[in-house]
Amino acid sequence: MANINKNLTVFGRETEFDGHLEFSDSLVITGKFHGTINATGSLEIEKTSVCEVDKIIAESVVVSGQVSGNIEASDHIELCNGSKVTGDIKAARLRIADNVEFEGQVSMLDEIPDTDIFSVSSEEYKQALIIRTDEVR
Repeated sequence: MANINKNLTVFGRETEFDGHLEFSDSLVITGKFHGTINATGSLEIEKTSVCEVDKIIAESVVVSGQVSGNIEASDHIELCNGSKVTGDIKAARLRIADNVEFEGQVSMLDEIPDTDIFSVSSEEYKQALIIRTDEVR
């Protein structure tokens, strides 16, 4: 499943980032982040990191550190042992380990669309999987 052509960016422990961040490959945060993340790649928030966000949107999110704010993943979210998350979560799949502090609401994709994945483009299929909260309200 790993794609060796993907780039990996690491924000080190000494890094403090404040603002809006967009990326399409993989990002690992080990320092501090404040702002918004809107990505099509994977995000890992290490045990040493503290993130205060309006919203995180990514393909997958693995949290080992602290996140304050909402998280949305088109594929999966994993809350690892010792992590702390305060905010709402929306994902197709969710894994919560033991010893996780979580305060918020969880929304899951209701069902996989009845789309033949071989007859549409990957982007069309991804869009079919995304919950559109504005349409539900």
